[in-house]
Amino acid sequence: MTSLIIDCDPGVDDAVALLTAFGSPALDLLAVTTVGGNVPVDRTARNACILRQIAAREDVPVYRGAERPLVREPAGAGEFHGAEGLGDMAPFDPAKGCEPGGAVEAIVERVMARPAGTVSMAVLGPLTNLALALRAEPRLAEQLGPVAVMGGARAEGGNITASAEFNIWADPEAAAEVLDSACDVVLFGLDVTHQVRATEARIAGVEALDTPSARAAASMMRFSQRIEREIVGWDAPPVHDLCPVAWMLRPDLFTLRPCHIAVETGSDLTRGHTAVEFRDGVAGPLRHRWATAADADGVFDLLKGATR
Repeated sequence: MTSLIIDCDPGVDDAVALLTAFGSPALDLLAVTTVGGNVPVDRTARNACILRQIAAREDVPVYRGAERPLVREPAGAGEFHGAEGLGDMAPFDPAKGCEPGGAVEAIVERVMARPAGTVSMAVLGPLTNLALALRAEPRLAEQLGPVAVMGGARAEGGNITASAEFNIWADPEAAAEVLDSACDVVLFGLDVTHQVRATEARIAGVEALDTPSARAAASMMRFSQRIEREIVGWDAPPVHDLCPVAWMLRPDLFTLRPCHIAVETGSDLTRGHTAVEFRDGVAGPLRHRWATAADADGVFDLLKGATR
């Protein structure tokens, strides 16, 4: 069983990832922490609590985290997630809210209380909370297990600028700090998440399960399907944030390459660009891993298994 903290900014694809995690017995979910990203942090925290209630997993504590990036102004992506972050789903006041205390304290406490390498993280939004946790407790980097991050772009180009993906672009300084640390970072960028698409058949397969979690997950993907058609022209939207959670459950579904990753923070033109270098003769030690391929059918099988 994998002990996991999920840091996220729900967000429709975060919602699908969370519902998958909540319904997967192979994951020991220690906490869900939230950050401002797709929508402001008051909504991401509420949305995580709503999704927890839908999945009947009130045993998993939710903590509210950073409202804004380390040095930048907050930036949202409501056009892709809906003004409330839940697509077409009407938000409601969940029966149970966030726990006292903040995300940084929760991350440090849970990781440092367990043997080294036994607590992993899936970071599905800007990396602000993890960067702040590393500042608060520098030993955290050596103590953490793998940190699976949805973020970055290389061959596919960016989705917020020509070369930058939203999560990294939103707080590039935080991403740079995490990648410069001793954390074992696995990055699931657009190169691989664009391979994991919610086709009509895959959405229909989830809808057919007709459980509360499946209906919620399908609703998120239907919203994305409509928005991607309107804005980008795609019929099958990528479900980006599902990838790190799926890797935690089934690493064999993904192909990874050792690399060195640096983040651009000094240029407005290339802000948040991820420079992914596979040549050790150029970059030196290849401390990171970059996902290059995914078994999309296998990933969606995990989603269906978790929401049935």
